[in-house]
Amino acid sequence: MLGVLLGLIFAASSVYLALRAGLTVSASIPIAVLAISVLKKLGGSTILENNIVQTIGSAGESVAAGVVFTIPALIFLAPEGPAYFNYYQITMLALAGGVLGVLMMVPLRRALIVKEHGVLPYPEGTACAEVLLAGEKGGALARMVFAGVAFGALWKSASWIFNLFLTNVRYTTPATSQFPNATIDLDVSPEYLGVGYVIGPRIAGEMFAGGVLSWLVLAPLISILGAYITIPFPPISPDLAVNPASGRPFLISEMDADQIWSAYTRYIGAGAVLAAGLISLARALPTILSSAIDGLRQFSAGTVSQLRTERDIPISVVLGGSVALAIFLLIAPGMPTQGNLLAAVLVMLFGFFFVTVSARITGLIGSSSNPVSGMTIAVLILTCLIFVAAGWTDSYYAPIALCVGAVVCIAACNGGATAQDLKTGFIVGATPRSQQLGLLIGVVASALVIGITTLYLHRVFGIGSRDIAAPQATLMATIIRGLLSHNLPWGLVLAGVFVAITLELCGVHALSFAVGAYLPIATTAPIMAGGLVRWYVEKRTGTSSESDAGAGTLFSSGLIAGGSLIGILYAVLVGTGKIGLFQARGSMGTIATALLFLALSLVLARAGQKSLS
Repeated sequence: MLGVLLGLIFAASSVYLALRAGLTVSASIPIAVLAISVLKKLGGSTILENNIVQTIGSAGESVAAGVVFTIPALIFLAPEGPAYFNYYQITMLALAGGVLGVLMMVPLRRALIVKEHGVLPYPEGTACAEVLLAGEKGGALARMVFAGVAFGALWKSASWIFNLFLTNVRYTTPATSQFPNATIDLDVSPEYLGVGYVIGPRIAGEMFAGGVLSWLVLAPLISILGAYITIPFPPISPDLAVNPASGRPFLISEMDADQIWSAYTRYIGAGAVLAAGLISLARALPTILSSAIDGLRQFSAGTVSQLRTERDIPISVVLGGSVALAIFLLIAPGMPTQGNLLAAVLVMLFGFFFVTVSARITGLIGSSSNPVSGMTIAVLILTCLIFVAAGWTDSYYAPIALCVGAVVCIAACNGGATAQDLKTGFIVGATPRSQQLGLLIGVVASALVIGITTLYLHRVFGIGSRDIAAPQATLMATIIRGLLSHNLPWGLVLAGVFVAITLELCGVHALSFAVGAYLPIATTAPIMAGGLVRWYVEKRTGTSSESDAGAGTLFSSGLIAGGSLIGILYAVLVGTGKIGLFQARGSMGTIATALLFLALSLVLARAGQKSLS
């Protein structure tokens, strides 16, 4: 029950974070810390009991990420898409993808977790095992998480609910200046600061560099050139189709920085994400193929060990469950995939392949750096190309393609997280079958709350708005619509593709940069601030671990959870009419707000230097 409760809390906070920032971070370590603390208060527990609570709870974050990255795209896939965006669809797709991710990892466990124990580090899984093995420090560890939750919740409440200071600090150069529409924007949310600390200075810096390109290079450049263009310049998005002042489409010279991003820059960012994701997959291709072969061998072997620490869910259950999921997608009433055998087959094929990819990549670089976006883009491109070859280019097929990508994305997210949990269990001596059953319980529980949270946030804020922009889902919808209707602005997309290729030729892994180029700079700037705090702490303490269970990581996890939960509370207050959505926020000015955010950064830096011994 405790694992389910923690899973629900972190699933809801992950939904909010993913809709706002377009990314999530692993929740396994804070859940493990909280499990140790709570169970000790209830009379004590064994390391295996703590492990099973952490395993059940961690499923919520990974399923939430896969759902929010893809399924909200149904809203934008008119005319059929919005009809499928309801609780039933979200829950069923979340269950299908989550269960598929767990099942597909069962035959891969021996190949990836056991046989390559000294090869694949699985950073979050190993760190989580260290937390469980150091259970006697649970009080000190838990205090850091709870302190972070308190700071995050108080900060978010002060700015969003009580309007004591601004929610963001922004400056845009005037459209009439020599450098028009250059924008610096800083969302002072504690969850973004925490995300930056967790992912570290390298990835945070790469993401912010992408934001600099979009908002401080491309936006001014387009504005400078647009001053000499006297006709509307395509592509023209629906929100720019009519200028209220002139009654005709907006000219570039009439657009502000946000409108330029909507009309042009985001397509360049989308192209960069597309290329970077595919390059990441190509780089891992030898590993992918070897892992897939090992996985197939495990399927065919079907051996059953009598050792408790080697017992998995039977292969017959894995095969039967996978077939049952395919049949469900084929016959379930009201699902976009109903009656489409090809879609069900593609889900199974792509599901196994990309769960293998995800599990292997997380073993190398961790769950938070796992390029699931690139995998999902590859799935959508392949699916749409198959549909185009079959002549299925009508808008009716867009939600079907999205559902194939959504189930595979959720499965890949949960497959990577499952691999981390199984690694933790392998280190502490857990029973794999018990973990796998616990993960299935966590998937079911989290799927029930993810739909409620997503739909409520959509009803209050509107997915696609500034408050919950859903950048990943918007990108998925753009790709599907463009491929099926042959109207992607390929010039802008290809410009982004070659930006990513240029970075790769310079020796820079382009995926983080590309994601930053696609996101608003208001998101990447505070993430960069968190990365700088992490850099400062590592310099002061002499540590350099990219993924650990240190005080700063735990405090940051608390910031993320506390800020996200207050964001959901804010939505509840708006939805019930207690406060207004568009009230003037902040009684303090820009400078005061910036100084307060600096103070919060100093608090995080101080927390990161604390010893937990």
